[in-house]
Amino acid sequence: MILDDFMTRAALAGIGTALAAAPLGCFVVWRRMAYFGDATAHAAILGVALSLAFQLPVFAGALVVALVMATVVSLMSGRGYAMDTLLGVMAHSALAFGLVAVSFLDSVRIDVMAYLFGDILAVSRGDLAVIWGGAVLVLGLVGWRWSALLTATLNPDLARAAGLDPRREELVLTLSLAVVVAVAIKVVGVLLITAMLIVPAATVRPFARTPEAMGLGAAALAMATSYGGLRLSYAFDTPTGPTIVCVAAICFALSASLAGLMRRQRG
Repeated sequence: MILDDFMTRAALAGIGTALAAAPLGCFVVWRRMAYFGDATAHAAILGVALSLAFQLPVFAGALVVALVMATVVSLMSGRGYAMDTLLGVMAHSALAFGLVAVSFLDSVRIDVMAYLFGDILAVSRGDLAVIWGGAVLVLGLVGWRWSALLTATLNPDLARAAGLDPRREELVLTLSLAVVVAVAIKVVGVLLITAMLIVPAATVRPFARTPEAMGLGAAALAMATSYGGLRLSYAFDTPTGPTIVCVAAICFALSASLAGLMRRQRG
């Protein structure tokens, strides 16, 4: 069968993760939530440790802990701490506690590097089902609430006037972000998830005329860089997750250079 080939499974996993992360990454960029995504991703390693300790699926543990992290940050924000300070403390604390918890799992053999930087070449059929299930869920949520999310992002007061609750839309965004973190941990690892969220969106932003065009462009670019990074990793025997992010970063550098050149020509 076609899924018996590990490269095919890896390519499908990368494409599924890109489809889930890129459109959501547009809202992360618009809302300037990059550090929020980083904190949620770092917390996932604690979810991995708890999943292995209680013999639960890794996806479930990572999802629950990511949701708890997002909820705690939301509750603590505005209580005397700057948001970037709060997110910095929570992100690195969760990662540290997760790594310490993993060290106590003597009865479980775990490759910490695989969860930190991803192990897309080891994706199984079960992992593929989880990744695409999560991608469909995220795309469904974002597609269903796209207009409401966009209105709440651009102007919360206008959203309230239109009968929308910005806090509810933020909850939808938080849930989607937690799902993306849970499905992407196998592909690029917790340390690189934020890059998959924001780099494609930031790359296409200077050339997108509408929010919808930016979302579609980010998804297309994320899929292309995921597949391109996978092929380059296989050809040059480099770590796959970091290679995917390197390809995305090169695209961003080219995009920024081209956007700057266009601005100078117009000026």
